[in-house]
Amino acid sequence: MKQSRPPSPDLWLFACVIGLLAIGIVMVYSAGAVLAFREYGDSYYFVKRQLLFAGLGLAAMWFTASIDYRIWRKYAKPLLLICFVLLVAVLIPGIGVVRGGARSWLGIGSFGIQPSEFMKLGMILFLASWLSRAGYPIKSFVHGLLPPLALTGLAFGIIMLQPDLGTGTVMMGASMIIIFTAGASLKHLGLLGLGGAAGFAALVAAAPYRLKRITAFLDPWSDPLGAGYQIIQSLYAIGPGGLAGLGLGMSRQKYSYVPEPQTDFIFSILAEELGFIGGLTVILLFFILVWRGMRTALTVPDTFGSLLAVGIVGMVAVQVVINIGVVIGLMPVTGITLPLISYGGSSLTLMLTALGILLNISRFAR
Repeated sequence: MKQSRPPSPDLWLFACVIGLLAIGIVMVYSAGAVLAFREYGDSYYFVKRQLLFAGLGLAAMWFTASIDYRIWRKYAKPLLLICFVLLVAVLIPGIGVVRGGARSWLGIGSFGIQPSEFMKLGMILFLASWLSRAGYPIKSFVHGLLPPLALTGLAFGIIMLQPDLGTGTVMMGASMIIIFTAGASLKHLGLLGLGGAAGFAALVAAAPYRLKRITAFLDPWSDPLGAGYQIIQSLYAIGPGGLAGLGLGMSRQKYSYVPEPQTDFIFSILAEELGFIGGLTVILLFFILVWRGMRTALTVPDTFGSLLAVGIVGMVAVQVVINIGVVIGLMPVTGITLPLISYGGSSLTLMLTALGILLNISRFAR
C-alpha cells in the first residue's frame, strides 16, 4: 500500500516567516541607505547583499522543509563536531577575522561566516537528539543534567573567547529551554540559575566595557557621549515615531546618530518610520510565529521532534526579547540581531535554515 504523503507545512508559520523577511528587506534598505552611501558610495549596498542572503536562506529553508526532520537525528553528532572545529578555527590568528572588536568570523574580504551562529542550531539539534533517548536520566543531576550543561558550557566558553556574549547568551537560553522541556528538575535548574547569575556577574566585572554597558543601562544619561550613547539615540528614534511614524524612509536618527542602524538597532529605525503600529505589527508576527511553533512542539508525535521544535522556537524568542529589550532600554546593550529583520548573512541564513526544519516538523503535527 502506498504511504500517504504528509500534509503541507503550517501556513500561518510560513506566512509569518515570509512577512517578517519582507519587512526586513525593506527596512534594511531604509535604515542602511545613508550609511551605505557614505561608506560604499552605493545606497543599495546593504539591501543588495541582504537580498542575496535572503535568496540563499530561502533555498536552505526549502531544502530543510523538504527533508524529514528525523534524519537530522542521525547527523546531529557530526554537525556539532563540525561547529566546534569551526569555533576553534576562528581563534587561530591568520584564520579568524576580527570585525567589530571580536574574532568571530571566517572568510575572505567582505564575505564571511560566523561559526557561533551555526553553533546555536548545531547545539539545538544535538541536545534534542541526546535528551530524547528512551530512558535518559534527566532527573538525575550528575548523570542526567550535568553532561548537557557541561557541553553547552564548553561551547559558551569558546564563544566568549572571541568574545561574543550576545550569541553565547542566545545559545545558552535555547539550550536551557530544551533541557527544561526534557524534564529537568526545577530545583536543580533554580540552583544552576543562581550559579549562572554569579558567573554572568563575573564576566561583566572581568571586562570594563561590559561593566560600562551595565552602568549605562541603569543611567544612560550619566555618559551620553560614551557608554550611554546607543541607548539614548535609540530612544530618540523611537519617541518621535508616535502612533503611525514619520513615514518610510523619513528617519532622522539613521543620519549617523544610531550606530549601525541596519543591524542591532534596526527596530528603533522601524519604530521611528512606521510608529507604534509598525513596531506592534512586527511583534505580533513574532508572537504568532512562536505560538505556531509551540503548537507544533506540543502536537508532534515524537520526543525528538518536540524538543527540536522547542529549541528552534526558543532560539527565535530569546533573540527577539533581548534585541527589542535592548532597543527600548530594558536591557543592557548586547550585539544581537533581530531575527529575519536585521542585516546579516550568517544570522539570516541560519535562521531561515532552522525555520525550514520547524516547517517540516509542522507537517507531522497532529
